[in-house]
Amino acid sequence: MANQPEPIWSDRQLDDPHAVADKSRRVREMFAAIAPSYDLNNRLHSLWRDQAWRRWAVRLSQLQPTDHVLDVACGTGDLSMAFENAGASRVIGVDFTPGMLTIAHDKAVAHRGGTRRSVTYHAGDGTRLPIADRSVDVVSIAFGIRNIATPAAAIQEFARVLRPGGRLVILEFSLPRNTILRAMYNFYFKRIMPVTASLVARDRSGAYRYLPQSVNTFLDRDALMALMGDAGFENITQTALTFGIAVVYVGHV
Repeated sequence: MANQPEPIWSDRQLDDPHAVADKSRRVREMFAAIAPSYDLNNRLHSLWRDQAWRRWAVRLSQLQPTDHVLDVACGTGDLSMAFENAGASRVIGVDFTPGMLTIAHDKAVAHRGGTRRSVTYHAGDGTRLPIADRSVDVVSIAFGIRNIATPAAAIQEFARVLRPGGRLVILEFSLPRNTILRAMYNFYFKRIMPVTASLVARDRSGAYRYLPQSVNTFLDRDALMALMGDAGFENITQTALTFGIAVVYVGHV
């Protein structure tokens, strides 16, 4: 029998994946492993709510027809395309996983018979964006801020590239505040989803064991909003979606 690949995450590392020294490398390898089935698993395991959450994020961004949008950790491009569909003048998607960017590009070409020219995709790191100072009106990141090794540095970088009056929109998983709902959610999130999602993806990287642990050990809502405030964002709001499973944070510069 051929040797099976080693999981990217050990049980010990999953106690707190945010404390792992080479987290960025592991996250990149993890997403490379699950990229082909990423969209399917998102739909199945959110019961098709993930696209609605992205549309809420676009709505809360107060998008204007002249806005240039930078979508960080764009993955396969779902949020980038949602901004384009809503009428953004230009959308730039940035991700550090080549396999994700390939899928995003292919989806963009396929949509509308290949005429989707207001969305472009580029390789880049959320803490070192290949974007000039004060050059975009909206920075968005969906389900990506907890995957960045230094979220505070990333949020500072988001502030750097935003024009005066610009908005930062963060869509991220959270935990329901209702005790009963939280218990039900954690049972699904920790016991069921990792098994079924790994089967769909034929994944041995540990990606779907990492997911619930990365949410449960990440900053809580108030702490994430505090990071935004420390970076100079004002009028910061949070909007809970689907009983608090996901939250949209918006801050203004």
